[in-house]
Amino acid sequence: MDASALSRETLIQASYFVTAALFILGLKRMSSPVTARSGILWAGSGMLVATVVSFLYPGMTNYDLILAAIVVGGALAWWSGKRVAMTDMPQMIALYNGMGGGAAAAIAAVELYRGESSGYATSTLAVVGGIIGSVSFSGSAIAFGKLQGLITKSIRFSGQQIFNLLLLAAALILGGMVAFGLAATPPVITAFFALALLLGLTMTLPIGGADMPVVISLYNALTGLAVAFEGFVLNNAAMIIAGTVVGSAGTLLTQLMAKAMNRSLGNVLFSGFGDTGGAATGEVTGSLKPIEASDVGVMMAFASKVIVVPGYGMAVAQAQHKIWELCQLLLDRGVTVKFAIHPVAGRMPGHMNVLLAEAGVPYDLISDLDEINSEFETADVALIIGANDVVNPVARNDKSSPIYGMPILNADKAKNVIVIKRGKGAGFSGIENALFYLDNTRMLYGDAQKAGAELIQAIKAVG
Repeated sequence: MDASALSRETLIQASYFVTAALFILGLKRMSSPVTARSGILWAGSGMLVATVVSFLYPGMTNYDLILAAIVVGGALAWWSGKRVAMTDMPQMIALYNGMGGGAAAAIAAVELYRGESSGYATSTLAVVGGIIGSVSFSGSAIAFGKLQGLITKSIRFSGQQIFNLLLLAAALILGGMVAFGLAATPPVITAFFALALLLGLTMTLPIGGADMPVVISLYNALTGLAVAFEGFVLNNAAMIIAGTVVGSAGTLLTQLMAKAMNRSLGNVLFSGFGDTGGAATGEVTGSLKPIEASDVGVMMAFASKVIVVPGYGMAVAQAQHKIWELCQLLLDRGVTVKFAIHPVAGRMPGHMNVLLAEAGVPYDLISDLDEINSEFETADVALIIGANDVVNPVARNDKSSPIYGMPILNADKAKNVIVIKRGKGAGFSGIENALFYLDNTRMLYGDAQKAGAELIQAIKAVG
């Protein structure tokens, strides 16, 4: 290796070290709402370094196609990032995540079709990355369709899990034949990828829409794993590092979300719970008791402590700014105000945190489930804004309920519970909420933003 080549190789490896450091530091900063924005910029800078240095690789060609892809992809990402509403962010994440898995599968396909692998180990890594990336790609596409409302029913049939196992076994057999050179022909490779893509579809179609946040997180982990495997195939340290970081973070997040629902990952994947097209389950007794905004305003104005529980209804109405304006009025009157966040509130991890941060809510007013649950008993008012399953008391006391055992926010223990809700329907999972029928609960019907504005006027009228 001449001096020029040695210098270039040193620069490449040094750049990858910088990339790794930026990824890890960025991920660390993303763990707190206070530093999350800068964490994204740090990680993005790492990806920029890795992308730029890839042009220095020996033997690189097709620079015009690479630059065109970067420009087109970057423009689409910028446009969609500016246009997509927060309520549609979960399906956008599913779509982008699927693209990552598809890219990893495409890299594997190119290497396998080319047939220039440096050994069985490399071919095996390409096959493993190919099947994982393909499952993530097609599964994420179904997750996108469910969250976007394009797929309204979960497709199930008798023996479905056995069928999926047979698909997996067939894909592994064909992949093994390809990896060990027994039948590394284009038809066999094509059949291998077709089976892997089909497996992603059949695995995800039966899963209910209410479980899609966990599924998206799982596929995010699988995408990272696939990218890491293909990094070994291409001997690309940046892909190995990025894939490992994404895979480990996605795995941890998936475990945390499953724990927050007190369910195993297997139960999420195979139980069929959370079907958005299903009928409401769980009969409750009692009646829904409506209340006027003027009465709620008086109740909150003279309260000592108010705990706000935001949910997907707040996101749909884009009511976070009105709700914070309402809370500021209460704070000015000396009322203690706190926000209670459930780990799976909304339709993606951190959904409510992002909305509240967008509205400018101070981080010290936001508490998670473990921090806030003991305070509901001392709260004069628990204000529920479009949340449903995460405050449903049947999770504590009804063993027949699908959500029994799931940790919930103890909103029902507040002296008064006010629920802002658009209608009388059940939540996203189709389970009737017993909280709405309790003696201390009143229903304030209407769009969350309109209701927030009415409450603001009611509190101002108190004087």
